[in-house]
Amino acid sequence: MKTILAPVDFSDATDAVVAEATALARALHGRVVLFNVVKPPSIPAEYPPLLQDAAEIIAEGEKHAAQALAGLEAKICSDFVTAEHHHAVGAPISLILEEAAQRKADYIVIGSHGHTALYELLIGGTAQGVLKRAKCPVLIVPATKVKGRKSQRRRTVAAV
Repeated sequence: MKTILAPVDFSDATDAVVAEATALARALHGRVVLFNVVKPPSIPAEYPPLLQDAAEIIAEGEKHAAQALAGLEAKICSDFVTAEHHHAVGAPISLILEEAAQRKADYIVIGSHGHTALYELLIGGTAQGVLKRAKCPVLIVPATKVKGRKSQRRRTVAAV
């Protein structure tokens, strides 16, 4: 059974990522592994009182992720596709790659937020980082802005 890892961040791209991952799993008679990374807030070391707040923020983020992932999993399963979900706390790119390796993912389906080329060059992006280092094919579902409408999706496939 093929494994499709679908990292989601609950942005506008999430529904498109889940739809593409579900379609790919159905075509390959595979399963979807939904994955979310809760990124801890950046707190300078000289502010120890904020560290307790950070723990609460992370715990709340994990709670939200678990609930949202369970809802997405139920949606996929209602389409008669096998699904499961996991979440972790830390740096998104490295954790996505670790999850792909651990699950022996055959494909990664990930969303792009459609930032400008300058933004991607200066800041980078999770999808770009995963694409550069993944050991399996990566399907990127970009968000494209259409004037006067919400985002529209198109497909880009890159084999690594």
